Amino acid sequence: MSDLLWDDVKYFFDPDEMGPLPDVRVPDASVADWQAVLDLISESGWKCQYSEGDAVMPVPRAETVLSRPPDAECADLRVWPVEGILAIFEFCTAEEIGFDVDLRELQGQGRLDVFCGFLRAIGRRLGKPVLMDPQGDDGHPVLGFDVASDRVVLLAEPPVM
Repeated sequence: MSDLLWDDVKYFFDPDEMGPLPDVRVPDASVADWQAVLDLISESGWKCQYSEGDAVMPVPRAETVLSRPPDAECADLRVWPVEGILAIFEFCTAEEIGFDVDLRELQGQGRLDVFCGFLRAIGRRLGKPVLMDPQGDDGHPVLGFDVASDRVVLLAEPPVM
């Protein structure tokens, strides 16, 4: 059974309405939470690629990447839960796990189900909410993994059309 139905949420996946790259985040995180996500990615067998600037490197431990100097090359981890769906994790701060997805890759019920499964896996591993905000609108989540209900839920209502 799907967490969300495409017809109920498609407005929030419209790149023209929401911006193509919404922000997905786990607030109140720690270095241990980052490491748990890195372990989950490895254990799940999801294809991934870590880079610092243009240099592709093996995935480091969370404490290593998060302790890099502020002027170091930008570090990111690209994760493909399935072919054609990319999440880009950015190691900006230990206190929030953040990643971007491209809404153009998340069209239709099947892709929505994969995305919800990805959020659910992260949320379950951490025991924390995983929230999706419209691009550039942090603090106003439209959907997310709810720990209490153990599923991805709608957190905002789309406008009446």
